Amino acid sequence: MENIELIATATFGLEAVVKRELIALGFTVTKTENGKVTFLSDVAGIAKANLWLRTADRVLLKVGEFKAFTFDELFDKTNALDWTKYIPVDGKFTVNGKSVKSKLFSISDCQRIVKKSIVENMKKKYKVDWLQETGADYTVLVSLLKDVATLTIDTSGTALHKRGYRVESVMAPIKETLAAGMVLLSYWSKDRILYDVFCGSGTIPIEAALIGRNIAPGLYRDFASKHWPIIGESIWKDEIKEALKAINQEIKLDIYASDISQKAIEAAKENAEEAGVLDDITFTKQDFKFVNYSHDYGVIISNPPYGERIGEDVEIKKLYKDMGFRFSKLPTWSKYLITSFEDFEGVYRHKADRQRKLYNGKIETRYYQYYGPRPPREE
Repeated sequence: MENIELIATATFGLEAVVKRELIALGFTVTKTENGKVTFLSDVAGIAKANLWLRTADRVLLKVGEFKAFTFDELFDKTNALDWTKYIPVDGKFTVNGKSVKSKLFSISDCQRIVKKSIVENMKKKYKVDWLQETGADYTVLVSLLKDVATLTIDTSGTALHKRGYRVESVMAPIKETLAAGMVLLSYWSKDRILYDVFCGSGTIPIEAALIGRNIAPGLYRDFASKHWPIIGESIWKDEIKEALKAINQEIKLDIYASDISQKAIEAAKENAEEAGVLDDITFTKQDFKFVNYSHDYGVIISNPPYGERIGEDVEIKKLYKDMGFRFSKLPTWSKYLITSFEDFEGVYRHKADRQRKLYNGKIETRYYQYYGPRPPREE
């Protein structure tokens, strides 16, 4: 099975970042759309993509795509696909669905018909009267958009933002994939100072440390496709071995994280230890106004509290006004701040060099980017 199509799904706004990640990993990207990036691979690429993608939500194996205006069409065209190429005779599979702007709008009916069609297909190909479904898990997704049905199998299982290191959390945590996206969209590099002054449970500095050390984000978690016969244990072992060899053990990172809450700091430390990067981050309990920004050309990347977390506009406005005043005293620093507060720039009193719409879960936010000067080159 050399030529397979995979789809990396992504939070709206991070598609370009996912595309860059895939290209850096050596994959050929064929299409970038809202919420997904399609790329070519072999089966080993399933393991590689799941282990290494920092900003994607899932990796889906594309089985087929076709127009379907009736349930008969959906059944027949699903049945025409070779499902036994991917799902063994004992594979346990469920079917999920979604439909947008399509004549076949009943999701439950679409799921039922696709399930029945796959069962009939596999019974005929495997020459059996009954599918026991006692083996590995396969989640099939039937996605209808403008009457085009895309049928995929989820290779990830649990969503990719679940790295496995978050043992402690605090109110309104930011997703690991979004935190990684914020770092990758910034001008921070592993030889520069990074500071998160509203670190919460530590997601942004932890993701930065994983990037700085070149640690694969999926290295210590499980995946649905890890148990699939079409890939095999040897491929996974080889990819994990290569990922372990790729870790930069020598680098010294300058990453600092602070929060006004001691509970948040303790949670962040525990999460960083679980991620294996506790020694790379200096955590302190401190108000951002009193942090000692003693270096030049540093980078601030932060997820400050906003409406859904504080609740009162007067508190938010005071916080953002204080941030604008304090950060204006750091002319050589770059600042990257995410918030859902609509008048952020007005209250902060500085217009961003660039802003980008991103989603923190279901919350629409803006990522405000303030560029400082480039550090001088060392002789």
